[in-house]
Amino acid sequence: MIIAIDNDRLEPLQGTLEVLILRSLKLSLTTPMESRDFLQQKSDSEFLVDNGSLYAALQRLLQREWISAPVEDFAVRARCARYYSLTPAGRKQLVKATSKWQRFALAVARILAPEG
Repeated sequence: MIIAIDNDRLEPLQGTLEVLILRSLKLSLTTPMESRDFLQQKSDSEFLVDNGSLYAALQRLLQREWISAPVEDFAVRARCARYYSLTPAGRKQLVKATSKWQRFALAVARILAPEG
């Protein structure tokens, strides 16, 4: 779950976190904390992800084979952190999900627009 400090923050719909994590991995290998910080920064602190939700989403993405966590990366890195990356299937899913979310956002904007 994405948590909010106050009632004015956004509360994303179910399934959003996976897409946002895929987006955070688009450019490079990333640790879970780097993904969390990316989401917070890009959303101007509207999305604050708790660790439990973050790791559960990462596990779902690993099971779907949309991300990977190469063992050699874990051993080579100076820090003891697990790095994740997009798989080819994850890249395809990100493109598909991005298009779907953009269509969804436009449809909601049309519905909520003032009548005129």
